[in-house]
Amino acid sequence: MTARFTRRTSAAHSRLAVVGTLAVAGALLVTGCGDQTKSKDSGDSGTKESGAPLADKLPQAIRDKGVIKVGSDIAYAPVEFKDGSGKTVGIDPDLADALGKQLGVRFEFQNGTFDTLIGGLAAKRYDIAMSAMTDTKDRQEGIDGDTGKKVGAGVDFVDYFTAGVSLYTNKGDDQSITTWDDLCGKTMAVQRNTFSHDLAKDQAKKCEKAGKKTLKIEDFATNPEAETRMRSKGANIVSADFPIAAYSVKNSGGGEYFEIVGDQVEAGPYGIAVAKGNDELRDALQAAVQAVIDNGEYQKIIEKWGVADGAVTKSTINGGS
Repeated sequence: MTARFTRRTSAAHSRLAVVGTLAVAGALLVTGCGDQTKSKDSGDSGTKESGAPLADKLPQAIRDKGVIKVGSDIAYAPVEFKDGSGKTVGIDPDLADALGKQLGVRFEFQNGTFDTLIGGLAAKRYDIAMSAMTDTKDRQEGIDGDTGKKVGAGVDFVDYFTAGVSLYTNKGDDQSITTWDDLCGKTMAVQRNTFSHDLAKDQAKKCEKAGKKTLKIEDFATNPEAETRMRSKGANIVSADFPIAAYSVKNSGGGEYFEIVGDQVEAGPYGIAVAKGNDELRDALQAAVQAVIDNGEYQKIIEKWGVADGAVTKSTINGGS
């Protein structure tokens, strides 16, 4: 390590130069030895010195690696997506950077389709999943929403945002759709295994029960694929979380491709998913989310992406229903 010191010189006292040099050398030796001892004994890989106040809350294995691996569907602007240079950007990556400052680690996003993320946690491909994932009881308990059967151990969620679900159509072609009940007889394109997909399946059952025309659902691996299907007239409507729908309406085709119809519904929390039993990591993440809410970084991030309406003031665990 480098010690800071001031070297004194004077023409009138040149005979002191040798003495001064020896004194400086001694100071350097003492300082260097002291720093080395501190480094060996610190036990926290320098995270305290680097300004990571919550580093001690992380599991030691993650602190040793210095990385949290994040499973994410990186095609869901503005929550996470690739910019023109191929860099992963969005609400979640910005928030992850802020959390990393608190925890003294780097968050490394790894791309995967949304419907494989929870399985990736179980297989330990990722440490967490952070991908505009709605916190629901079924996901907490590992329940398949269609069959009601248990299909996995489930996950815990650290909640950090609130968003509803929106419907949007090709611009100028709203087909008089204002509510989900207007979808009977239509074809919806939707991303597979999302909350929108769940709502669409529920609505299809309602249409059938009411004796109305069928709501046909076409599911895709990514939301852009669903939008492409609607653009090509293969579907009447797309459903996605409100921040995603609003971003697409504003930016796709310079704002000329899509329009939102009706109001958002079923507002619920986004959560960072952590495998069951990984309580230490879960609690460290909750503390970090609360810290960035309290210090103002969180508000700056969501305002930057135009989603301030979804802000929360407290991070909870498993707050979804």
